[in-house]
Amino acid sequence: MTIQNIESELSYAYLHAVCSKAGLSCNQGNRHDDGAGVDVVITYRGELKHTYLREIPLSVQLKATTTQPSEKNGNFSYFLQGVDRYNKLRANDSPVYKILVVLFLPENQDDWLKCSAEELIMKKAAYWVNLYDEPEVLTTSGTTISIPTSHILTPEALMNLVNLAAKNYTPPYQPL
Repeated sequence: MTIQNIESELSYAYLHAVCSKAGLSCNQGNRHDDGAGVDVVITYRGELKHTYLREIPLSVQLKATTTQPSEKNGNFSYFLQGVDRYNKLRANDSPVYKILVVLFLPENQDDWLKCSAEELIMKKAAYWVNLYDEPEVLTTSGTTISIPTSHILTPEALMNLVNLAAKNYTPPYQPL
């Protein structure tokens, strides 16, 4: 398996663990979903006080990197390769917006994951951002996006995103 494939699998593992803790289903997409910019569909099934909806999906594009992000004014800078991915994430083409989840791994592969009889530890964290309805970019190689450091992907953050989606509210993007 290539290093990039291992990074990708760790991003799935991180998301699955966080979804499981939040009580959400987490289903990996197929190649057609990936072609639409969706790696995983997270689904909440249950009752929320403020809506009649009983099933709320969230579409997720996953990325992982060992490149340590620069931080400025409470935001990480992340270069999203390929303008095609950016355009799929910003597209106003479905009733549910897509979120980008980026797992920042340590540079040293030996620090990615530690296993023992007492604990399983994955180093660093994943962060989410919504690019829905952002303007088109003119480059073809990709674009640098801003990810708030406060958008750490936790079970509570996922449930907050579910509640926002249920209210048909799209979290705004905060450009650099």
